[in-house]
Amino acid sequence: MEELFVSRVRSKLLTLFLTSTEPLLHVREIVRRSSEEINAVRRELLRMEKFGMVASEWRANRRLYHFRKDYPFYRELLGLVTKTGGLGGAILKNRGKLGRIKYAMLATRYVKGLPSGADDVDLLVVGQIVLPELQSLLSDEQARKTAEINYSFMDETEFRFRIRRRDPFILKVVTQPKVMLIGDEDELLSGVVI
Repeated sequence: MEELFVSRVRSKLLTLFLTSTEPLLHVREIVRRSSEEINAVRRELLRMEKFGMVASEWRANRRLYHFRKDYPFYRELLGLVTKTGGLGGAILKNRGKLGRIKYAMLATRYVKGLPSGADDVDLLVVGQIVLPELQSLLSDEQARKTAEINYSFMDETEFRFRIRRRDPFILKVVTQPKVMLIGDEDELLSGVVI
C-alpha cells in the first residue's frame, strides 16, 4: 500500500495517466498538466517506475512515460481515480441529492477519455432519480469536457424487467467494461446470462 498513497504529486500523476487519451507523455507535458514542479514530477516518476506502475521509453531523444496496464492494481486505481474526480466524484458527492440510486456505473471507455459511438452508453443510473439534479451534474461535466455524455437512467423495476427479457441494449451496457460507482457489480449482473 505504501507504493500507492504517498504524495499529492503521485495522486495527480495517477489521475493524469489513467484518464489521458495519449499513450505516451513527456515529462514537460506531465509537469504542465499536473501544475507541479519538474523535480517533484521526476522524483515521483522514478518511484512509480521502480514499483512497476509506469514504464518509459526513449523516442527521438525524449523520454516518454506511460502507465502499465499489466500493473496488478490497474483496475482498482482506475476505479479510485474515477470515484474521486470528474463525473464519478460528482455523482458520489451529490448522491443524496440525486435520489435513491441502486446502481451507477461509468463505461471504462468514457473514463479513459475515448470517443463514444452513437449507441454507446457512458453512464447508467438505476433507481429513483431526481432528474434535474442528474442533468445539472451532466451539463457541468459536458461543459468541462466539451463533449456530450451518453447516459441512460431507469427505475429498478424497469431495469430488472429488461434484464429478464434479455433486452440487447441493457445487456450491451451492463456487460461492457465499466467502473461501478454505486452498487455491487455481481448483484447488477445477476440474471444476466451471456
